[in-house]
Amino acid sequence: MTSHRARRGAAHALALSCSLVVLQPSAAREVPPPPGTVRISPGSAQLLFTPWDDAESQIVAALRGARREVLVQAFAFTSRTIARALIDAHGRGVEVRVTADAGEAGRVERGRIDEIAAAGIPVWLESAYQSAHNKVIVIDADLAENVVITGSYNWTHAAQHRNAENVLILRSQRDLAARYRANWMRHQAAAQRHSPR
Repeated sequence: MTSHRARRGAAHALALSCSLVVLQPSAAREVPPPPGTVRISPGSAQLLFTPWDDAESQIVAALRGARREVLVQAFAFTSRTIARALIDAHGRGVEVRVTADAGEAGRVERGRIDEIAAAGIPVWLESAYQSAHNKVIVIDADLAENVVITGSYNWTHAAQHRNAENVLILRSQRDLAARYRANWMRHQAAAQRHSPR
């Protein structure tokens, strides 16, 4: 009698544990992605390391391919070559806009911010932060062939020739480009329009 009850109790416990195992997967919820997660499209990523790789020429090539819009976030900006590529894009009818760190723009003797603004490109200076340290270029965010350029690389001669830097050029990543564009807009809205000296 006791062995029969013991067997029934063991069978009941086994059935209960099996039902818990069966219920567990349906009770478990899919873990949401971490904040800021962006869907990656089957585009491409080009990774460059200076001073060994010629990042500046790749940045200029991307700017030459711009069709509608170029948005720039700058900390330091002394590269004559990149400034010229932005001015040329503006001359072709591409809408070029720049935000830059206010303190750095006023401090750098050979900075290109005034030159860019004097060429008719709208520039806003950011002073709400200790450093507006973003180094980002967003090209044609609304097009399938968009480009996002980011990394540690400032738009400077030193970043190409004297520093150890990295540059990541992402192509055809619409969700990513849209997020970077939205972030640019948020920074521009809080910045002050710059007039060249």
